[in-house]
Amino acid sequence: MTTTNPYAAPKAAVADETVVLSDDFVPGGLAQPASRGWDWIASAWDLFKRQPWLWIGIWLLLMLMSLGVALIPFLGNFFTMLVWPVLMAGIAIGCRALDEGRELELGHLFAGFQQRTGTLFAVGGLYLAGMTAISLAVFLVIGAGVFALMSGGEVDSSTVAAMSGIGVLLGVLVVMALMLPLVMAIWFAPTLVVFHGMGALDAMKMSFAACLKNMLPFLLYGVIFFGLAIVASLPLLLGWLVLGPVISITVYTAYRDIFFKPR
Repeated sequence: MTTTNPYAAPKAAVADETVVLSDDFVPGGLAQPASRGWDWIASAWDLFKRQPWLWIGIWLLLMLMSLGVALIPFLGNFFTMLVWPVLMAGIAIGCRALDEGRELELGHLFAGFQQRTGTLFAVGGLYLAGMTAISLAVFLVIGAGVFALMSGGEVDSSTVAAMSGIGVLLGVLVVMALMLPLVMAIWFAPTLVVFHGMGALDAMKMSFAACLKNMLPFLLYGVIFFGLAIVASLPLLLGWLVLGPVISITVYTAYRDIFFKPR
């Protein structure tokens, strides 16, 4: 259900997307069966097919912008993490437009800069803080291993190689253990902010709770994505021109499935 203020200043069509919480909305989300992991991808494919060339154009523009920003020394990656939720909110707005029978526009990618921008940047800030903490934890784990190796006296090359391998393995395990909760917290956060007016922290908490309830469908989703990623990478990565947009759309299709009562 949407409301219109007759006294409000005119806005661009892509900006006027915030909705009020309806009776169909389920705070915290529903627990769905494992098979829904495939349904999210199939539904995303349906939305992609409606305007495939524009979706590919949006994805290419997004990747080019990300690459350009990443080239900025030191600050590039930090800026990308800050802006990413804003751009993901724009993609969700574009998905909603298509879902309601309207046209997808290139401007939808930037629609997050027209509303709830501060809150979306706050989500990005929390994401950045989480990534920084994870990087520090990995550094401490690997650094502790190196320190133990250096303080143990003389060691041969095979021992150095073994300790280095153990340090890398521990680093990977720490990253995986800490990244999963962070990804769960940010997965639906931009959509909850832009469509339901939630605060950054509340949106991330609700996103985490919804993902936690749906570990099985997300597991199937991840297995299917892994297989599709291999196929998409074979012809010079050209398959990613399709897989990239489709996976981005799945955030919206999963949100629609998890946070609303079936009609």
